[in-house]
Amino acid sequence: MAPPAEITIPTTSLQTPRDNSKPYTLYNITLRLPLRTFVVQKRYSDFAALHQALTSLVGTPPPAPLPGKSWFKSTVNSPELTEDRRLGLESYLRAIAESPDRRWRDTPAWRTFLNLPSISSTGNSAASVRAGYGIPNGDAANAAAAQDPGTWLDLHGEMKRDLQEARRCLAKRDSATDNSTALEAGSAAKKALVKAGGLLTVLINGLRAMQDARRLGEGEIRRRKDLLAAARVEREDLDKLSTAVSAAMKASQRAMPSAADKTALIGNGPKTRGRVLGVPLPETERTRELDNQGVVQLQRQMMKEQDEDVEGLTKIIRRQREMAEAIHREVEEQTVMLDHVNEQADVVSTKVNVAKNRTKKLS
Repeated sequence: MAPPAEITIPTTSLQTPRDNSKPYTLYNITLRLPLRTFVVQKRYSDFAALHQALTSLVGTPPPAPLPGKSWFKSTVNSPELTEDRRLGLESYLRAIAESPDRRWRDTPAWRTFLNLPSISSTGNSAASVRAGYGIPNGDAANAAAAQDPGTWLDLHGEMKRDLQEARRCLAKRDSATDNSTALEAGSAAKKALVKAGGLLTVLINGLRAMQDARRLGEGEIRRRKDLLAAARVEREDLDKLSTAVSAAMKASQRAMPSAADKTALIGNGPKTRGRVLGVPLPETERTRELDNQGVVQLQRQMMKEQDEDVEGLTKIIRRQREMAEAIHREVEEQTVMLDHVNEQADVVSTKVNVAKNRTKKLS
């Protein structure tokens, strides 16, 4: 049996409708599953509807009471009421999630409330989570998740997977033998890059909010900024590669090779254009379908990526050197202080001996 989901409500968000109606409070429910962590945003009225549905379906109320509604205060204007209600709603959800009685957790209302797979698909729940089931795509939910140190890393991992998917689709497009496959792979790469770009923006804003709230140390803030800088460079490189190869594909479609070109490529006729196979270096999936200009462009792209990796490594080494020099200065200062303490200890010891000698003379 799968372990129960870890449920917390670390933060809240104030939401103002687009029609400028009365604002309300959203509770950012964080669910930590064995394979994924994600955030679900709910209002207090959603909790009230869940409580009513659970009581109606099971026949008895959940093990913990639902925090009562306040008729004289509003969570929009009362931070104390917001905090008390947040703690009460968190205890309410955790009591249901950690209770030995599974009747409330097995209801469709509970699983729909938390965006979990239904009971009928429990056999495929792991695959559903890996595929992104239940991960909110709304900007508000992602923004709330990016302001938590734990879920920030999960969103960063999601962004890295999107970049890897874009790179895989670009490689598949470059090695495609027909236009339909190439177009499909190129479209999938663009979609992954757009999603990664959105997550990158959310992560930058979330890290800035955590820095302002002092929820992370300076060292961790710098480390995460380096991660975002590397991800931004990787996404820009993939976007450039996608655009450049797309232009090359369109040009090749406008000028289809002739029968003489195909014969020259095979080797049964005069060689007019294209690359000759059988060179000393073996062909790879990334170079097999490229001409000379494409190989040169790919080589330049790889050299640029290597230069950027070396530059990033240089920054890390430079920071490590600065830290080592700071530690060295601190050790030297501590050594001087210890020497001073030793000197003072010798002075005190001499004075104690003099006092002892005077005491013996007096006795």
